[in-house]
Amino acid sequence: MNNDQLEGKWKQVKGKFKQSYGDLTDDDLYYSEGKFDEMLGRLQEKTGRSKEELKDEIDRL
Repeated sequence: MNNDQLEGKWKQVKGKFKQSYGDLTDDDLYYSEGKFDEMLGRLQEKTGRSKEELKDEIDRL
């Protein structure tokens, strides 16, 4: 999924991540253009998963 597609579907993906990882906050899942890697870093810290694992999960959602 490219960044344009991600931006278009982020609200759906964000909701599913919050269901899967209950300790995530809106701040953790805040996405703004050009800040995808920063957001992935926050998700890595909270979930203990690698960037590749998180990208794969986002693509599946």
